[in-house]
Amino acid sequence: MKPFFLLIIVFFISAAISRVSTGNWNLLLSGNLAMCLMLCFTAFGHFKFPAGMAMMIPGFIPFKAGIVMLTGIAEILLGIMLLFPGLRQVAGVILIILFVLMLPANIHAALNHLDYTNGSKTGPGLSYLWFRVPLQMLFIAWVYFFSVRPLFS
Repeated sequence: MKPFFLLIIVFFISAAISRVSTGNWNLLLSGNLAMCLMLCFTAFGHFKFPAGMAMMIPGFIPFKAGIVMLTGIAEILLGIMLLFPGLRQVAGVILIILFVLMLPANIHAALNHLDYTNGSKTGPGLSYLWFRVPLQMLFIAWVYFFSVRPLFS
């Protein structure tokens, strides 16, 4: 829930600052800045809760701790890349792929009632997916709209 609120709040604040300072609603920059900050925020969880995050990865996938660290670093780097118009589309495509690949980890976590913050099986379970799946779709649509789509406009 926190990433969603961060995304929306940063977007509106950035758009308002842009409007006041330049006279234009720079929605493209605001959308990419909001996603960048949201990704940096979520990446922090990869480093603060590595054991719990590793539990989210299905058992048949090896090198869980490495994947958690790598995806945390990737979220930061890709988020920063969104701020540079020349790198934005590539970062957007990679992020969409990453968001699609991360969805099974969220489903696995829900099925097993995982709470990544304390590495336990006390999480909300399947009810979590009623929010998480639409949120993941929003992230994909957001990145497509603000980062990938401008390439085709």
